[in-house]
Amino acid sequence: MSMVEAILDFNNLPEGCIANVLSFTSPKDVCRLSLVSSTFRSAADSDAVWDRFLPSDYDTLISQSSSFSLPSKKHLYLFLTQKPLLLDDGKKSFQLDKIYGKKCYMLSARALFIVWGDTPRYWRWISLPDARFAEVAELVSVCWLEIRGWINSGMLSPDTLYGAYIVFKPSSAGTYGFDYQSIEVSIGIDGDTQRRTVFLDGERGRRLRYRIVPRRAGFLGTVEAPQLPTPAPAPAPAPTPHLDHQHPKERGDGWLEVELGVFFNDGQEDREVEMAVSEVKSGDWKGGLLVQGIEIRPKLLPLN
Repeated sequence: MSMVEAILDFNNLPEGCIANVLSFTSPKDVCRLSLVSSTFRSAADSDAVWDRFLPSDYDTLISQSSSFSLPSKKHLYLFLTQKPLLLDDGKKSFQLDKIYGKKCYMLSARALFIVWGDTPRYWRWISLPDARFAEVAELVSVCWLEIRGWINSGMLSPDTLYGAYIVFKPSSAGTYGFDYQSIEVSIGIDGDTQRRTVFLDGERGRRLRYRIVPRRAGFLGTVEAPQLPTPAPAPAPAPTPHLDHQHPKERGDGWLEVELGVFFNDGQEDREVEMAVSEVKSGDWKGGLLVQGIEIRPKLLPLN
């Protein structure tokens, strides 16, 4: 049987049967298969398919946000992959990962524990037009930097590898005290804690990731130097992979982020995940950071 004959034979099945089969694939596959025929397109748009891709508690999550109305489950799914919902009086956001529909959360700065966070001498709270939340925390000046956040694993998608990221950027006046100062970050579940060091200076990270080797130019006084063959153009500097997790990366929304660590959510039990950013050893003063929050999202592993 040819491929065309197989598709035509498949089209003879009831639409509900096709929709049931499609629901066991992925959102990306459903969108592709909707192009096969009008029967597939109709089945691919059905609520029965997209209800399988939405989290089981989506009604509860939506009820915590502002009311809105969408014509179908497909529209709701696409909406949740494109626009984060603000929850808990605007202190947290929820979104679906675009590729697999896994749950993503961001804890706002107000939802985090920040040492001296309510002391204007050290931190102040401001509003920014490009921020997801009503307030962000601006680091004025501290020698003891400590930020912590918590999330219950039961809120996340099961059987999923997650990464946690501090989301920040320099203030308009710039940062100080972070140029060569490493920061300790950690993530822990049930006492099992991963710790490592990162840097929050984005410019330094770019300089280190893309090292440029200067060319040598020599002169022999008044003696004419011999003509040498014109060298081939130097290739573009390649990024240094092991530094990618140590220095900030620019996000699509214009903010920066640094990975704090990863954890696997098996979904078997509800456990508390603790995330932290700290620099409490050097005693040096630092400031000029704008902290939007900590994002927890699925981590896609590179293909070998």
